[in-house]
Amino acid sequence: MSEIEKKEIDVTGATVPFYEYTIGETQYYEFDTSKCGPPEPMVNAMSGLKLIKGPQQKVVMINHKKPMGLLEKIGENYDIKTEKMEDGRMKLIFSYKEGESEKADLSEASCAG
Repeated sequence: MSEIEKKEIDVTGATVPFYEYTIGETQYYEFDTSKCGPPEPMVNAMSGLKLIKGPQQKVVMINHKKPMGLLEKIGENYDIKTEKMEDGRMKLIFSYKEGESEKADLSEASCAG
């Protein structure tokens, strides 16, 4: 399999680099907050999730742990797949959820935890 070409993009409100790439018909937006402390993972996730407009787009978040505050806040609005990476970091893949993603409140980027 060939190397996926990732292109850095500007994302409003983001504090870490975001990368865009396509696999098949799906467009991915990926960012890594594994070296960031709160509230950066939440801030960047909220910024990234604003990019999802339909089922052909996903946000990939790399974090040092499962972001429980984020998942509590928007977990019901997206399909979220989590996997532990070989180095111990967590990879979360947020997918559009018909009828629910539109209801997500992505304006409040702070978390209580």
